[in-house]
Amino acid sequence: MVKAVDFWDKRAESYAKSPVGDEETYKEKLETTQRYFDTDSQVFEFGCGTGTTALHHAPFVGNIIATDISPNMIEIARNKAADADIGNIQFQCSTLEDFEAADSSFDVVMAHNILHLLEDPERAIKIVYQLLKPGGVFVTSTVCLADSFSHWRILLLVGKIFGKLPYVNVLERETLKGYFSDTGFELDLEWNRKKQAAFIVLKKPEAS
Repeated sequence: MVKAVDFWDKRAESYAKSPVGDEETYKEKLETTQRYFDTDSQVFEFGCGTGTTALHHAPFVGNIIATDISPNMIEIARNKAADADIGNIQFQCSTLEDFEAADSSFDVVMAHNILHLLEDPERAIKIVYQLLKPGGVFVTSTVCLADSFSHWRILLLVGKIFGKLPYVNVLERETLKGYFSDTGFELDLEWNRKKQAAFIVLKKPEAS
């Protein structure tokens, strides 16, 4: 199986140029997320890719730290921020496990299209829980291949056999929601739409 860093490094430029698959849904996700922000919000995004989502949110928050495992992705993201004269995002090359921040550092954590690429998403969710302040919000969008996308599952299997794809976790939505609940999160919002990734917003209880 190809290493994830190498896979995404090689695809960084084409990824940055590719259009959003469903512009209307993406815009709705942005607007929904922005309802959880205020002008002082401290935000963390992991698996940020080339920074598109962070850049959209920057005008609505105090500060964003956005990370990705791909150095090439991060370089593109930094260049995009510089070109747009956006100064309240710090793009860092890091895994979630290696990211250094104190517990209860963030008001909002975002994970878009990344949990299904992790071998241990449950551990990632626990790390997020620790990073969030009591009352903080976790915004997620996760492809749940076990529930649908059958043709993609076939392509994934072929890619794995020939070593062309990095690890992909075939998740079920209910399993994912179980991870959230077991960690201590409270469900605040969930989209139940066919042929869409599981868009779920969770809150860390105030008393944590």
